[in-house]
Amino acid sequence: MGDKWSVLVIVELANGARRFRQLQRAIDGISQRMLTLTVRRLERDGLVLRTVYPTVPAQVDYRLSETGASLTHLVKALADWSLEHRDDIAHARRAYDAQHPDNEIR
Repeated sequence: MGDKWSVLVIVELANGARRFRQLQRAIDGISQRMLTLTVRRLERDGLVLRTVYPTVPAQVDYRLSETGASLTHLVKALADWSLEHRDDIAHARRAYDAQHPDNEIR
């Protein structure tokens, strides 16, 4: 639950069930592999439910479980905060990187 992709997946699923490609298109910058790992972790944690439909090709959708849905107000608040402060964070990172050019944290 502590990584940014999990937060973004939960925020997106708070709007209703989504297919994999819908999630991928909605979450800017997430790779197919990272989305796969993220939804699997969230499913394992009991926050996301995965439904496979017997079609050819198989269709899969994801939705929040009851437990996952109970998180949405907290996760949305965190997402709103991060959007509100992203310019400040980006500025702080640039300033830090300029002062510490050899630092490997990037």
